[in-house]
Amino acid sequence: MNRTVYLNGEWLAETEAKVSVFDRGFLFADAIYEVTAVIDGKLIDYPGHAARLRRSLDALGIAMPVEDAELLTLHKEIAKRNGITEGLIYLQVSRGVQDRDFLFPETMTPSFVMFTQAKRVLDNPKWKTGLSLQTVPEGRWSERQIKTVQLLYSSVQKTQAHRNGFDDVLFVENGFITEASSANFHIVTAEGELITRDLSNALLHGITRGSIVDLARQAGVVAHERAFTVEEAKSANEAFLTSATSFVTPVVSLDGQAIGTGKVGPVSQRLLEIYIREQLSRALPIAD
Repeated sequence: MNRTVYLNGEWLAETEAKVSVFDRGFLFADAIYEVTAVIDGKLIDYPGHAARLRRSLDALGIAMPVEDAELLTLHKEIAKRNGITEGLIYLQVSRGVQDRDFLFPETMTPSFVMFTQAKRVLDNPKWKTGLSLQTVPEGRWSERQIKTVQLLYSSVQKTQAHRNGFDDVLFVENGFITEASSANFHIVTAEGELITRDLSNALLHGITRGSIVDLARQAGVVAHERAFTVEEAKSANEAFLTSATSFVTPVVSLDGQAIGTGKVGPVSQRLLEIYIREQLSRALPIAD
């Protein structure tokens, strides 16, 4: 790879981009991140990601490293420098560098890094076949609405699920589903109504999740935001995940039991088509 990386105000070759071993993101996972998809040279759902970035930073008391206008300029510039017309733009902001200490000063200079990943976002084979999920106990920290880099539990559980023959995991807390390892989870009832977990600190406030709920309602789909059980999910007609990197991905089985017909359902397909069409029509072009 020969990417250009943005690090604390500098454009560097990826081999030259270094972060201190004393960075609190490395020592304490004291950092947040965002990922924005790029399709056809356009930033998908960018305003939502930028707003959530600020909310996450404010929740942890980390300073916003750049102004809003500069943040957008940096997204466009890094895509241009790396020739990304389809793929992902990742950014991470940590509290900054200090000698290892559980206590941190009120004001620190954050570390800010951005990089790109070339990916054929629109060529997702799971959109046609669907996903197989496994339920596991919720074991993450309680402030999941903040998009922190504390992803170890999710990574370990998803890796084990893959080894067990599943595509991903669903976290379950007190009998209710929270979300998948890196995506929000939704079901469609026998009556064709959409149900998604209501927003709280139990789950990430997904940008794609919010867009899909809004688009579903605009398309005449009744949508409810409430907690639901594993049993409700298994008896649903359809289920799907939403995320910034895979948009709307159908789920066809849970714990080895087929959901609905065990095949990709029409509501999931329709919402995916609507989301791609609508987001491309309103996306921010990288080229000025």
